This record gives sequence, structure tokens and C-alpha cells, in this order.
Amino acid sequence: MSEVLEICKRAREASIELARVSTEIKNKALLAMSDALIAESEAIIEANREDLEEGRRRKISAALMDRLMLNPSRIEEMARDLRNVALLRDPVGEVVKGWRTSNGLLITQVRVPLGVVGMIYEARPNVTVDAAGLCIKTGNAVVLRGSSVALNSNLALTKVISGGVVRVGLPQHSIQSIPDPSRKAANELMRMHEYVDVLIPRGGASLIQTVIQNSTVPVIETGVGNCHVYVDAAADLAMAEKIIENAKCQRPGVCNAAETLLIHRDVVRDFLPRAVHVLTEKGVTIYGCPTTKSLCPEIEEATEEDWHTEYLDLKLAVKVVNSLEEAIAHIQKYGTKHSEAIVTEDYSAAGRFTGEVDAAAVYVNASTRFTDGGQFGLGAEIGISTQKLHARGPMALESLTSTKYVVYGSGQVRE
Repeated sequence: MSEVLEICKRAREASIELARVSTEIKNKALLAMSDALIAESEAIIEANREDLEEGRRRKISAALMDRLMLNPSRIEEMARDLRNVALLRDPVGEVVKGWRTSNGLLITQVRVPLGVVGMIYEARPNVTVDAAGLCIKTGNAVVLRGSSVALNSNLALTKVISGGVVRVGLPQHSIQSIPDPSRKAANELMRMHEYVDVLIPRGGASLIQTVIQNSTVPVIETGVGNCHVYVDAAADLAMAEKIIENAKCQRPGVCNAAETLLIHRDVVRDFLPRAVHVLTEKGVTIYGCPTTKSLCPEIEEATEEDWHTEYLDLKLAVKVVNSLEEAIAHIQKYGTKHSEAIVTEDYSAAGRFTGEVDAAAVYVNASTRFTDGGQFGLGAEIGISTQKLHARGPMALESLTSTKYVVYGSGQVRE
């Protein structure tokens, strides 16, 4: 039996027991996981130090190095997130709706765990803890397969938090990491449809597309964020300046950061110079269309590739559009259905934008950086779903449940 198969079979067995666990015990497990992270933080940081050295050797990008790095404050943040999840309402067992049929049957739709959740992700050790915490709260077993560059961090975190759940009596194999970071192991996990109920990839476009194209396990597509901010003709320009600075610069290496700025031609002469000034002061390299280049010659020239690119860096593409319709058409062509924003004081323009832009989150007069489970008040998230089936947007607790129909009768038979 292969190692991946053995892990997935153990996860299936654990999921059966987890589905019966009370909310009280699940919350105790989350608190035990949180305490364990703090108690073992030095060991976790030491393992992470090995991964950082490997990352530097491989010359991975600054954005990925930032995501990879763990320190006491980040570990405390992960521990705090687990405690916050313990405070959230448990969706398992919730009656979504109920009704009585004409023949007297009482039909209820009830939330239940998905079963076994698989995760394939890149250099993001925080995903190990976030995914495990959300799965424990919803009664799911989780199989984690991180990237090779974060291998030591992920294994250390899994050992620590798994020990926490065991101490409160939950199954030993509720949380497991695949220790083999090879592509072969990932491909094997993608074929575990008999034991894994859903697979969630988190990372770059290449990883996500590989999982979508090769998995026989149902996949929830997450993450790639070619996000836009559109400054309308009726925008408050001071507000627009603040929003684009935040959306691009607050944390550029994440999927809800803005990658393209669209500016209506009626305000470009007033807005573009001030936007370029504030962004370049923050170290942003700007790639502009011919109109923006004519107004601000110091910026770089944009190519077709720039409109497609999720930079995950202090880089931004800028394009002038002639109308709201052109802005929406650009987003429809180049966007990844993640997060899109309009800055406008025109109620009608806002309504058209929110109605016609197809994305998991659409903003009016706010930064795209809010697409996050915690910021939405949902608690920690397992990812941002950009597809339309089952879950869309920040995937918090309810997204990790399915439903079943429970039907109560009094001897009814079908004629």
C-alpha cells in the first residue's frame, strides 16, 4: 500500500468518528491546538528556518518568501485564529429548511460534514493551521500536501496541532500531512476519489490548473486574483487614491491585491498624476497604456501580457477606458472572477457594475483587500473560491459542509 493511499484511508476512518463529535469537544480540540502552537513555537520556527534557507537557495520570489516565513507574531496570529474559530457557531446539524408535504412527511435539510478534505498548496504554512482548524470545527478529516519548500514547517505544524486534537480524544489521523512533496504524491492524492470527498488547491495559476485538469476528486477552484479597481467618471478622486494605494500596496503578494487600475477618460488628467505619485512613492512599478504613457512618460509601457498578469508584487497595470461599459468588458476579458472594485458616486454606475461584473466579490468604494473570511466576519477561511458550484468567495465553516435530507414519516408509502 502506498503512503498516500494509507494516509487517505486513515483519514476516511477518522472522518466517520469526527462526524459524531459534539461541538463542545471540537472547540476543546481547537483550544488545545492553539495552546500547542504557542508551547511549541520555538520548534516550529526552527523547522521554518530550514525552509527559509532552502527558499533562498532556490531563489524563490520575495512574495513567496514572505508567505513562507514564520515568526512568534505569526504563530500567535495562527493560534488566535484557532481560538476565534472555537467561538464561531458550529454549522453541523443546522436545519437549513424544513417543510411538511401534503401526505404528512416532515422533510428537513440538515448540514453535515463533507467527510475528508484534501489540500494541495504552495509555500503557505499558515494554510496548514487554517485548514486543519476549519476542518476540525466542521467535523472533517483533512489531508494536507504542501510544497517542498515548506515541507519542514508543514510537518512540524501538523505534528503540533495533531497532538492537540489527540489530547482531547479526537482520532489520531484527523489531521495528516503527506511527507512526500513530489509531484507523484500530489498526482496520487488527486486520484483518491474513493477516500477524499473534495480537493482544494491553493497557490498560483499553474498549480490550480494542474489540479483541475488532473483530479478525479471534485475540486473547488480557488485563488488566482487578477483584480481590478475602476475609477469612474463620477469618482471621488481622493477616495480613489486611498483605495488604489491600499489595494495595491497594503500587502501586494496576496490574491486580493489589485493588479490593474482602470481610469475613465474624463478624470484621467486629474487622477493619473496623483495616483502615479503616491504609488511610485510606495515603490510600485507602473505599466501603462499609450494614453497613460503620454500623460506620465516616466511609467513603463504595458503589453498584452500585463493585462493578464497576477503580479503578486509591487507592480500595477494601468489603462484608460472610454466608458463604464469598456471597463466592464476589460474585466470580463482579463479578470479571474476573484475581486473587482468600482469607485464612483453614481448610484446607477455602481448598480451596473455590481450587476454585470462576474466575480466572487464586487466592491463599491472599497478596497479589494477585504476579500477575506476574517474581514467578512466569517472567521478563518480555507481559501477564496472563484468558481460557482457549492461555494464562492471566502470559504469559511459553512463551505466545508454539505447537506442531507432527513425525512420523518408515520408509515407513509408511495402509491
